[in-house]
Amino acid sequence: MIPPAGWRLRVEEDLPSTQDLLLRLAAAGEPEGLALLAHRQTAGRGRESRGWDSLSGNLHLSVLLRPGGPIRDSARWSLLAAVALAEALAAFLPDPAAIHLKWPNDLLLNGRKLAGVLAECAGDARGGIEWLVIGFGANLAAAPVIAGRDVACLADHATAPPPEVAAAALLHALDHWRDRPFAAVRDAWIARGPQPGAPITLTAGPRATTGLYAGLAEDGSLLLDTGSGPRAHSTGETGG
Repeated sequence: MIPPAGWRLRVEEDLPSTQDLLLRLAAAGEPEGLALLAHRQTAGRGRESRGWDSLSGNLHLSVLLRPGGPIRDSARWSLLAAVALAEALAAFLPDPAAIHLKWPNDLLLNGRKLAGVLAECAGDARGGIEWLVIGFGANLAAAPVIAGRDVACLADHATAPPPEVAAAALLHALDHWRDRPFAAVRDAWIARGPQPGAPITLTAGPRATTGLYAGLAEDGSLLLDTGSGPRAHSTGETGG
């Protein structure tokens, strides 16, 4: 599989971080459509600057978009990226439905973390999105050891694709979903999300809120019912 037209897939053997390099290139004016893949990272990172073990054979990819639109809608791109990654990786599994999504943008395989997404953006003077860099980390060939976390890899369930093949599949999925209305993206996320009524703990900074999952709001915020009806939460991380 080759990347779709309009994408420039640059492959590096070693980098400190695909995300950090692409952030610098975006700020310097790099045009949309650059996808940066590293076979190995020495300083990969996830949400809130957490370290990300970058094992050989796994996917370490960052992409640059200049989608326009208001900066207030930037969080939608995290959900879109998670949907696209889930669709791309599910195609390599005998049971595509085994991949589920955890709000806002983690992928689970049979309940264990398979992949994650990190979206970072800059705004322009008019309140629009100047650029958007989305980082993808997926355990294709091996699962790192993470204290306190159950982690999965694709190779435990199927023949893992080479990172270049997985990257091309992901770029095709990104092109598909970015052309769809956000309502369709939201529906696709919900289809792979938690079961309605599942207990969820949302952590935002030092505060943790436990309630029942009630879907996503129209803007992609998490709806959590703590006993007085669903309330929307736009930030934080969820656990079971």
